[in-house]
Amino acid sequence: MPSTTVETPPQQDGASLSHGLKQRHLSMIALGGVIGAGLFVGSGAGIAAAGPSIVVAYALSGLLVMLVMRMLGEMSAAYPSSGSFSAHAERAIGPWAGFTAGWSFWVLLCTAVGLEGIGAAKIVTGWLPGTPEWAWVALFMVVFCGANLAAVKNFGEFEFWFAALKVGAISLFLVLGGLAIFGVLPGTDAPGTSNLTDFLPNGGEGLIIGLLASVFAYGGMETVTIAAAESENPVKGVASAVRTAMWRIALFYIGSMAVIVTLVPWDSAAVVEKGPYVAALDELGIPGAGQLMNVVVLVALLSAMNANIYGSSRIAYSLVQRGQGPQALGRVSAGVPRVAVLASSVFGFACVLLSYWRPDDVFPWLLNMIGAVILVVWIFIAVSQLRLRARLEREAPEKLTVRMWAFPVLTWVALAGMVAIFVLMAREPDTRVQLYSTGAMTLFLAATGYAWQRMRAAKG
Repeated sequence: MPSTTVETPPQQDGASLSHGLKQRHLSMIALGGVIGAGLFVGSGAGIAAAGPSIVVAYALSGLLVMLVMRMLGEMSAAYPSSGSFSAHAERAIGPWAGFTAGWSFWVLLCTAVGLEGIGAAKIVTGWLPGTPEWAWVALFMVVFCGANLAAVKNFGEFEFWFAALKVGAISLFLVLGGLAIFGVLPGTDAPGTSNLTDFLPNGGEGLIIGLLASVFAYGGMETVTIAAAESENPVKGVASAVRTAMWRIALFYIGSMAVIVTLVPWDSAAVVEKGPYVAALDELGIPGAGQLMNVVVLVALLSAMNANIYGSSRIAYSLVQRGQGPQALGRVSAGVPRVAVLASSVFGFACVLLSYWRPDDVFPWLLNMIGAVILVVWIFIAVSQLRLRARLEREAPEKLTVRMWAFPVLTWVALAGMVAIFVLMAREPDTRVQLYSTGAMTLFLAATGYAWQRMRAAKG
């Protein structure tokens, strides 16, 4: 263990934060957090590239995510913290690692807030043409920033109902799709396997593109381990969330991809233009179903905005608590790090303005910079778990209420999978730019964090 590592007790890290999230909030956040904007919005491009083999792509990346969540669950149950993987990386590897993982994820979440706001505004302006997109984004930002400023229970209530709607909608979609596939939905003919015959239409390259798209669709599941630190029973909440991750991923992601590619031809223009879920419901000819799914997509985007404002503010708060950021971001009022909430929201809205002011240079550069951050975070999670597990077994085995499966074999398998994805990204021209841009930001943060660590050690 590096001598400069700060072993901050879990309760100290969240001492000033409230514990306003109830178990029902955490359970629904864990359930609904799986159903993100990436699934509804981003999966169309993956289907267009991989065809029916997108099911394999989502299954492979889903297995990797299950392993990552299990590792993160083991550490978060042992050391509940609003900093989640950032605090674990500091404890296991050193302050520079916590600094790098935390601030890179903060940039990712804040940028995602802006992107989700833009996506939500596009849906609303489609219903109300002529209204300015930026005004809708500003309205959404004010609503969710205000909710997060007031109290953590407001975030919990918003996410509870957002998640309930998403879970209900996708469950209904799976039921209707299943009935249509088996030919028992009135007014529809069973498609059989006619849309599945060309399983790999673009060969291995198409499958690789679909695999990369599916990996990034899973991003955001980490929020539940951040939220757990502000729940009534953090250990129980984290344990419950990670233990149900497997069937949630299998049902919502892999199951819905299987339904879509069975019902709709993979090369249908509607899959990308309208989105795969809307295209599938339109294929069934259910009146108004496509527009109803647009409402669900809007809810998913707004839910992601809400969750990312929350997650980014707590990551920033935790970093400041560990001496790794501006002290102003650590100010807490009524159990809420309000300055961190405001800073995260302002950064997100700045990204929206950049998309209008500098759409050809600065904005694409920002998007490329966050392109592979989630993989960097996952690597920190895996390395941290390898180191902390041995320490826990030696010093506090009673804290291992959640255990990584087949340790350390599956941890190493997951790490190998992450390295393989990096290699695949380097092969594809579009993702290669993202890989290099994210790499540059990661190296800059790591160098900054290491320099700070050395300065701190020198001061004594």
